Amino acid sequence: MPLLQVDAVTAGYGDTEILRAVSIRVEAGEIVAIIGPNGAGKSTLMKTIFGLLHPRQGSIAFDGHDIAREAPHRIVRLGMCYVPQVANVFTSLTVEENLEMGAFPMGRIDLSDNKERVYAMFPKLRQRRRQLAGRMSGGERQMVAMGSALMMSPRLLLLDEPTAALSPKLVDEIFERIARINESGVGILMVEQNARQSLGMAHRGYVLANGENRHEGTGRDLLDDPNVGRLYLGG
Repeated sequence: MPLLQVDAVTAGYGDTEILRAVSIRVEAGEIVAIIGPNGAGKSTLMKTIFGLLHPRQGSIAFDGHDIAREAPHRIVRLGMCYVPQVANVFTSLTVEENLEMGAFPMGRIDLSDNKERVYAMFPKLRQRRRQLAGRMSGGERQMVAMGSALMMSPRLLLLDEPTAALSPKLVDEIFERIARINESGVGILMVEQNARQSLGMAHRGYVLANGENRHEGTGRDLLDDPNVGRLYLGG
């Protein structure tokens, strides 16, 4: 049984239909990349999986649980966390306070071990744990956002455009951290405009266009597919 199974999901906003019978899956411990042009429905798919939208048709199962109508706070407790593209940190709080907020659903427990795991994965955050997140660079904020999500020890981490608007050096650093998170046993489902680099590290990938599945395969197969290259990878 896949860790995440999305079957023929149709979803949208108001009278506007964005996703049309989209299906994807994520096996335990996989990195799965979703690519496609702007307006393809990639972010809408992530929000639908995480319960911020509910599908009009289709089903979503996580770790054997039907989550198509669940609220995000219940989905988090099942072992899935989501890092949105924007507004993903509390800018007026310190790094450490952001991490503690990430574990808020766990209630009043000792978070020392959780923090140590995050600081081991992101040493820069340990050095700047007293700094306000609002005074950090875009790449550092992204690390704070991912670290906050990891405080819940998720089995699956959803990342929406984790390298958006970052310099090439910071893009490489974020991808390195994503790989390390995955090596720790956490599955990754990410939406990325940096299609080549994301497919290069992904076990499998999906191409969405106009709210529909267009291509799927291993990351390597999609990179080598001339149709995918011509239409979605710039040649």
